[in-house]
Amino acid sequence: MTSIASVVRVSGRTAALAVSFGLLSAPVLSLADEAPAPVDMVDPFVGTAGDHGQLTPAATGPFGMVQLSPDTVPAQHAGYDYDGNQLAGFSHTRAVGVGCGGGGGDLLVSVGYAGEAGPWAMDKASERAGPGWYGVSYGGGVRAELAAVGAEGLSRFTMPRAGTVRVILDPRHSYTKRRSARWERRKPDDLRGSMSAGTVCDQGVYHLSFASTLRRNGEAVTSVAIPLGNDRLAFDLPVTAGDRIELRTGLSVVDTRSARKVLQAGVARLSLEQVKERARQAWAQELGRVQVPGSGERARLFYTHLFRVLQTPARIDDVNGRYRRSDGTLHHVPRGHHRYAGWAVWDNYRTQLPLIALLDRDRSADVAASLAELYIAGKAQWATQHEPFITVRTEHAGVALLDFRRKGIGGFDAAEVLPLMVKELDALPNTAPDQQIETAYDVWAAAELAHDLGDEPLATRLRERSLRYRTTWKREFETIAPDFDIVKARGLYQGTLWQYRWAPVFDLDWLIDEQLGRARFNRELDRFFDEGLFNMTNQPDIQAPFLFALSGQPQKTAALIDSILNRPIDHWYTNAGKRPAPWHGRSFALSPVGYADGMDDDAGGMAAWYVWASLGLYPITPGKPEYVITTPAFTNAVIHPQGGGRITIERLSNDGPSFAARWNGIPLPAMNMDHRSIVAGGRLEVFSK
Repeated sequence: MTSIASVVRVSGRTAALAVSFGLLSAPVLSLADEAPAPVDMVDPFVGTAGDHGQLTPAATGPFGMVQLSPDTVPAQHAGYDYDGNQLAGFSHTRAVGVGCGGGGGDLLVSVGYAGEAGPWAMDKASERAGPGWYGVSYGGGVRAELAAVGAEGLSRFTMPRAGTVRVILDPRHSYTKRRSARWERRKPDDLRGSMSAGTVCDQGVYHLSFASTLRRNGEAVTSVAIPLGNDRLAFDLPVTAGDRIELRTGLSVVDTRSARKVLQAGVARLSLEQVKERARQAWAQELGRVQVPGSGERARLFYTHLFRVLQTPARIDDVNGRYRRSDGTLHHVPRGHHRYAGWAVWDNYRTQLPLIALLDRDRSADVAASLAELYIAGKAQWATQHEPFITVRTEHAGVALLDFRRKGIGGFDAAEVLPLMVKELDALPNTAPDQQIETAYDVWAAAELAHDLGDEPLATRLRERSLRYRTTWKREFETIAPDFDIVKARGLYQGTLWQYRWAPVFDLDWLIDEQLGRARFNRELDRFFDEGLFNMTNQPDIQAPFLFALSGQPQKTAALIDSILNRPIDHWYTNAGKRPAPWHGRSFALSPVGYADGMDDDAGGMAAWYVWASLGLYPITPGKPEYVITTPAFTNAVIHPQGGGRITIERLSNDGPSFAARWNGIPLPAMNMDHRSIVAGGRLEVFSK
């Protein structure tokens, strides 16, 4: 009989090595034990090795500003590489799985004995992590333990021997261009400063303030700060064996005074164990919205990916409800609401934001309000020069807003936002074939919003404009030469003509039934998968496996999803080109090599794909509040959406037709369902052979 321990986080290594090197981040249970809680099945090391997800094992809470994580040497995009064995220190923020060089790395703290400067060797066998916490030993026995929730983080260092310890705080450390850093106060019990740095890909600038306290064994440190140049501060502290040095930090997008209040209201009063427990409770509540059976690999992968989905965007309002918009202006959130920032809407609008809309109605309303304020503040496609937090790109925010509104989620004044959306349309890129399709999607979303608001003349004009892409589609995508399999051909961003061919999800009725016809559509979609033209490592075609379910062949969707979720497949493509030979492996695996080679999680975009596919649902067209139905990965699953009814999904064998579905006992005419029906609660039964 195979134990749970033998199947957790193994990638090209034996199960024995996985255990002996301390790779398990959750308690190991025998098969006779009760299944662990969802929060205890999360493995934060998944997707942290090399270029396989661009993730980190950061201590963080749900939608938290603080992502407190080690910075390794060598590092990957977000400062950490599981295969790195040298430690530079620990920083408080990061944008994960988003390409370029990542973002963040703010306020690096490094702790080591005087005369033993880092980077230090890490004891990889001691490395542990879970939702809200991280721990590792390094540098000859220094034990680092991190915990974080919300905008607060606590770092504790236990010293193995007597001596003098040097603590260095570096506010200029960054994964992008550091624009500024300054100290406002430099006393160990009242450290305050502010920083600004480039957003992801240095397309904008974000601004952040912090407040920290440095303590030894719970007592205030009296050492005087030592300037080291380049705005770094050092503190030399005499210690005995077993002494604990703790750095507590609060972040704010408002100012240093606000950061101090965040600190005082939170981790300044708490022990590391209390912060871990607070984070655990927060994660338990969020992850508990979905229940799937078992405690093996499939369940652990499910909750690990759901954990990633629920990390962005970050809540940015402080303890008094104050926050800054993306134009730098100061505002106060209405009582009972929150504001969010840290956007990656270039791709996670496809999967991650729709999943939050299903699971958490109230939070989604605040996310929608935050997206709407981007337009009010003067939205940029990538980022402004006054972002309140690390961000990536904000295009397709209009699609996300339409999707939220049509799912009955409020939070914003659509009549106020619509003219601002329309104004932005003229500035959208519209030259390359893929840009024309994506811009058409944004124009379509504005047209649909105008229709919903009753402005039919505007809706008609915009709808006609959105369909102009069809001329380009016919010219570039209708007939593709058999040997024309070239990444970035015709100026495409990160894909091939075949991969972008299926991109106009807002116009699928035309594509399937009019332009190609259903028979040809299915025949050429078969070819797309049979000849290995599909690319699971990037987002332009991640909806393609679900298209069969819309075109009358749901069994093919089910087979493809099963292969992608559970079996090694060939991955031919990188963002830059096609490989001479495929990378063969799992698209999603319970190991540090958790994603296919070169696959970014894209701020929960790919993790949400995994969750949707496992549940047997998929939001094929954000903006149209409906889901494609396919065979779920679990025999049963239960969703408890905030503000909705209990949803039960069951997988059943079928002796009749190959595929069918029933909702509350009534057969569905097609393999899809609308959002309002499913979120009201009920039982979805999916029958398959």
